[in-house]
Amino acid sequence: MAAKPDSLFDREAEWTDLIRFASPQHAALRLGIVYGRRRFGKSYLLRRLVEAVGGVYHLALREERRSALDRFAASLGRQQRWVPAAPVRDWGDALTQAVTLLGTNGTTPQVLVIDEYPYLQQTCGEMDTTVQALMDEAAGGTLTDGWTAPVSIVLCGSAMSVMTRILSGTSALRGRAVLDLPLAAFDYRVARGFWDIDDPAVAFTVDSVVGGAAGYKDLTADAGTPTRLDDVPEWLCATVLNPSHALFREDNYLLREDPRVTDEAVYYSLLGAIADGRTAPVRIAEALGRTSTDIGHHMTVMTTAGFVTRQDDLLRARRPTYRVADPIVCFHHLINRRHRARLEDRMAPRVWSEASATYRSGIVGPHFEAICRVWTDRYASAETLGGGTDRSASLQVDDPRSRQSFQLDVVARRSGDRNDGTTSIQLLGEAKARRLNTDDLARLDRLADLLTRRRGVVLAPDAKRLLFSLDGFSNDLVSTATTRPDVELIDLHRLYEGD
Repeated sequence: MAAKPDSLFDREAEWTDLIRFASPQHAALRLGIVYGRRRFGKSYLLRRLVEAVGGVYHLALREERRSALDRFAASLGRQQRWVPAAPVRDWGDALTQAVTLLGTNGTTPQVLVIDEYPYLQQTCGEMDTTVQALMDEAAGGTLTDGWTAPVSIVLCGSAMSVMTRILSGTSALRGRAVLDLPLAAFDYRVARGFWDIDDPAVAFTVDSVVGGAAGYKDLTADAGTPTRLDDVPEWLCATVLNPSHALFREDNYLLREDPRVTDEAVYYSLLGAIADGRTAPVRIAEALGRTSTDIGHHMTVMTTAGFVTRQDDLLRARRPTYRVADPIVCFHHLINRRHRARLEDRMAPRVWSEASATYRSGIVGPHFEAICRVWTDRYASAETLGGGTDRSASLQVDDPRSRQSFQLDVVARRSGDRNDGTTSIQLLGEAKARRLNTDDLARLDRLADLLTRRRGVVLAPDAKRLLFSLDGFSNDLVSTATTRPDVELIDLHRLYEGD
């Protein structure tokens, strides 16, 4: 198996899957799909794959069919030292010549990567059926006669709502692909290593603005990487808040990447409402002056396109909440778009100073909750959690007596839950950007009591209460926690380095 290049940060699992896919033992032609949001590092990863295995990497552009065909032929010619006998007629001819060229190029596996595949779909509506016909001919026809090497085709794209439909439903390519690889952003711990930031507080701040998209590090290289919290305002003013910087309009670029986003005004309004804290469908619809039914299609597009994440209530079906997936999109909607005129007048330092309260409440708080759930799912030890757990989520707890509802930020079932219809809660957690004290523990105990009054809900015998804080804990809470084995205090340092 080809070793992962030193220049490729992390991505061990993805590299292993790609190399295994591109090194088949028997099949002469195989198909794979790779997709992920813009700037997550897909193209860089696939170029390294072609370098390691051999083959052709082709980046599609938005252009007319004839130009696209000529560019594809030019990629083959440049990378394989090949001269076509005649101009390629159509995409069926182009792909047939490409895979045949690679299949007769020695005996080692070859890869054909077509990056930004959705651009080709836009100008060639039959692109999927063309690939389907190619795969079917390879499986049951004479296409691979005389081949001496196996060939793997990788279709890649950033338009998530398009790429996720390629293998679903009645798609022509359903059942043809053996690789379906979504490339996610780095999580907050991996992102810290990628940015090479020592201070967890600085790493968290950078992550709360740009998230784990690998491409943002290169885009901000001229401004350097902040090493102290005092460096962050200057870094922001030189990058995200700078009207001359590419990141200043990043939300526009991302939204226009997806061809299913047609009515931009509606989608911008949806993102703005969710970023502003309206996470329930009814409240999102109210912000747009519509009903939940009216925005159903738009919410589906936003979710499949990867702009919005849906999280279902742990105990109640059909009560989803929505969050903006990309920190930088949330940052743009809460700060850049609200202060666009003044930022364009080069007033970034003043804007940032005035927007600090919005940043802390609208961005820091929700982002902190999100990484606490990631820590619980990926990094917390079984001892910390009191045992095995299913994936964590948030949960609404109702108090019938006071007619109030409360939100628990991190809750998880005990893994291997009972089959008698009872839900066993293994952990309950609060995640706050502020300093926590014994009142917060008392609140968590009260919510635990309310939760167990619900029919079919029990606390596991060794259930844990987790208190997460960005600003630390009071002395009395620390003292109390030492006397209660069911309580865990998790600060920023433990989130980044502990379990």
